[in-house]
Amino acid sequence: MKPRHIVLGLALASAALLAAFGDKTPSEPVAEAVERPAAAPVPVAASAQGPAPGAREPAILRLQPRDELVGDAGKADGEALFASQDWTPPPPPPPEPGPPPPPAAPRLPYTFIGKSLEEGKWEVYLASGERTHIAVEGGVIDGAWRVERIAPPLLTLTYLPLNQVQQLNIGAFD
Repeated sequence: MKPRHIVLGLALASAALLAAFGDKTPSEPVAEAVERPAAAPVPVAASAQGPAPGAREPAILRLQPRDELVGDAGKADGEALFASQDWTPPPPPPPEPGPPPPPAAPRLPYTFIGKSLEEGKWEVYLASGERTHIAVEGGVIDGAWRVERIAPPLLTLTYLPLNQVQQLNIGAFD
């Protein structure tokens, strides 16, 4: 046991002894009840004899027919008077479609196979499905793609119908 536990145990034991054997006589005399002035009596109307003299008659409204209070709400639709209501806001209107995107060239249909340097001019070998094409600067492939420039690591092609330029990676100079 730690010293702290011993001190706390002694404090508990001394508190228990004081509670059991300590002086229990009150130090002050008992306080007496305080008298209050009597409240004014509330006039109560006698039910059989009518209102008391000088008393005001309570305001009671005359009953009204239900149709005057509620009206015809819900009668035509068959809805109940206290039907549940949906408080969620309506969904936002769908966005208006914008203008269509401008036409774009299709993805390059060619796959790079290889390249060679013949008499100072590059030739690039391309595959398109089962066909093989040899691309040289200024040449046209499939009537839709013109070879603009061959400068490793890029081959620059122009899509002729839209005059848009695309590039194909052909690898670094070997």
